[in-house]
Amino acid sequence: MAEDELKELKRLTRVELKNLDKIFYPQSRITKGQVIEYYIKMAPKILPIIVNRPLVLTRYPEGIENTELGKTSFFEKNAPEGTPDWIKTFAIYSETSKRDVNYVICNDLDTLIWLANMAALEIHMPFATTADLDKPDFLFFDVDPEPPATLSDAADVALHLKEKLESMGLTPFIKTSGKKGLHVIIPIVPEHTFDKVRAFVHRIGVELAKENDLVVSEFKDTKKPGKVFADYLQNSPMRTMVIPYSLRPTPQATVSAPLEWREVKRGINPTDYTILSVVERKLDPWKHIFEKRCKLEI
Repeated sequence: MAEDELKELKRLTRVELKNLDKIFYPQSRITKGQVIEYYIKMAPKILPIIVNRPLVLTRYPEGIENTELGKTSFFEKNAPEGTPDWIKTFAIYSETSKRDVNYVICNDLDTLIWLANMAALEIHMPFATTADLDKPDFLFFDVDPEPPATLSDAADVALHLKEKLESMGLTPFIKTSGKKGLHVIIPIVPEHTFDKVRAFVHRIGVELAKENDLVVSEFKDTKKPGKVFADYLQNSPMRTMVIPYSLRPTPQATVSAPLEWREVKRGINPTDYTILSVVERKLDPWKHIFEKRCKLEI
């Protein structure tokens, strides 16, 4: 980030920015300042998707690699001590810990900058909003290849899944996971419980497995070598996916990047979508996603 841009940012945001030269991605030499700059540039594409969703964070205060300090990351649901008063939170009672967990809600640029400044490289969202956490407004397929199956195999399966979903009158969207798989998501009218939506997604996975030898649809088969798991299990209350355009903790600083379906093909490579390349993309494949809500016939 240029010095004049940094001065302007510090003037405009209420976030107290610190240690902007700290290296977060050693192999790519990506700094904390570059991470913050990335999330600022992607905010117009990120914020409409995550509005009013309780977020789960994976924070990397020392970057993604630090052998001297040992553990480099931690998972965080509860807003940390010292969270500014202006950060919006939403309390959800946890049966496990027998207390309220105050999840961060990110509906504005300052909050997104604050998350980046807190080294929340990965941001995860549930499939429902605070309007009704028991009624999902997205359904989700995690298309996950098990080696020696590859992302190219996952692309083949995702395209088969797309055909199947469209034949049912549904409108699927897709993104890279930022790692080895693909995420297929459908915006839906939030009128069914998670149990019903999960059963619907599972049923489609079972049908897909009967039609395609690459596919497995049951959890017990997840690690079968050379197979692609059509994972339905995330369709549950407060289970999450990494948000579109979230960074991932990979050496290349890859991104969970929304794609046009024409980009889904054999040879697709997650390292084509990084902190440096994604900001240059003119495409905004998920721009109109909420205008394509589908009514599930369950």
